[in-house]
Amino acid sequence: MADTDIRTRIFGTLLTAMVTPFTADGDVDYDAAGKLAAKLVDDGCDGLVVTGTTGETSTLTDEENLGMFKAVLDAVGGRAKVIAGTGTNDTRHSVSLSRRAAEIGVDGLLLVTPYYNKPSQAGVQAHFETIASATDLPVMLYDIPGRSGIPIATETMLRLAEHPNIVGLKDAKADFGAVSVVLAKTDLAVYSGDDGLTLPWMAAGALGVVSVTAHVATQQFRALVDAGLAGDFAAARKVHFELEPAIRGIMTRVQGAVAAKQVLKWQGVLPNSVVRLPLVEPGEAELALIRNDLAEAGMDFA
Repeated sequence: MADTDIRTRIFGTLLTAMVTPFTADGDVDYDAAGKLAAKLVDDGCDGLVVTGTTGETSTLTDEENLGMFKAVLDAVGGRAKVIAGTGTNDTRHSVSLSRRAAEIGVDGLLLVTPYYNKPSQAGVQAHFETIASATDLPVMLYDIPGRSGIPIATETMLRLAEHPNIVGLKDAKADFGAVSVVLAKTDLAVYSGDDGLTLPWMAAGALGVVSVTAHVATQQFRALVDAGLAGDFAAARKVHFELEPAIRGIMTRVQGAVAAKQVLKWQGVLPNSVVRLPLVEPGEAELALIRNDLAEAGMDFA
């Protein structure tokens, strides 16, 4: 296992998977994005993932993705790592977008498993290695079979970890046995990709979390991650239980980006909760559930 201090400096330890703010007309609101990024870093994030799943990347143009990278870099560059979501299901497209992101100056890349195509594991490996070889940036792989349709098999992950630029993993597979093998047999900087699994993943050696709920509970997640890194799992467990209702409200009632934008609007951080189709804003019943969950977590938006 590589030195923890060195590995944490590559991507950070508490990363928010940022939403992409829109104007009331549905255009990307770069000014709001910069302000949100600054707030998240001020509140304790040392990394931001820009235009990942939560950033609605699949409905953004390349120019909008690149505009988001620049806006966040302008706001927090030098204070936190800016990780660009440049993965798609088209290898050549991902290579092009990754190279353009590197030219802008991002600190790393997040590459999701190619979705819809359902390639073999040999194809998954070739896809990631091709993109990772296209720049000198550190790469965090994103294993989320619930969205991509296929997992990155553990054996494939072990082979990918041999690539010099593939140095991180956002694990959203919810398979503790699989992530344990990766932690035991590689030097990858592993992050929980499920907010509610941050505690057990860190107990096994993960460095932190790439979180959606951290939009609205940044300081609590900072406390959880810091306690985990210090080996104080009694303190980490206490924060874990305190966060459970907030995680439930953001991650289980509607899609995470939808819920996060709604709560950020309630908090006055974003001017609206606009999302792009096929996402839609919550209905009244869903809003009530989210309010009740967050009230249980000590956040009252009634």
